[in-house]
Amino acid sequence: MPVPEYGAWLRRGISRDGGPLIEDREVVWLQAGPYYADSRGFAGTTCFDGSRVLFRHLTGEPGEDTGTFRREGANLVEWGTNPDGSTFLEVWTPLPGAEGLTGSWSGPDHHVVRVGPHVVHVDSLTGTYWRL
Repeated sequence: MPVPEYGAWLRRGISRDGGPLIEDREVVWLQAGPYYADSRGFAGTTCFDGSRVLFRHLTGEPGEDTGTFRREGANLVEWGTNPDGSTFLEVWTPLPGAEGLTGSWSGPDHHVVRVGPHVVHVDSLTGTYWRL
């Protein structure tokens, strides 16, 4: 399935290379049309090829990763592959209040995505999430 066109998601856990599902920090992913920002420090565009979603990192941490999504209730479960060939499984739950204004803005060294009151700013050093 493609990623939702607009959404604000909080990661509930990640499994790396088949390991246990853990969460060691708050991670927020915002999607506004084809643009996304991830508070881990990367942002860019997504595209869907009919079976997989490609995340192109255009700002922040370089790379591309691919994933497939499925719904489990309100959650999205993503299984994917990193550029180094390692695999991951992430569970994403919707953040409340993801209605209202949405947008994506970029400059020479930054990218900002807003979904409702949720904002993620990514530059070459870090990603930052805040709620308006």
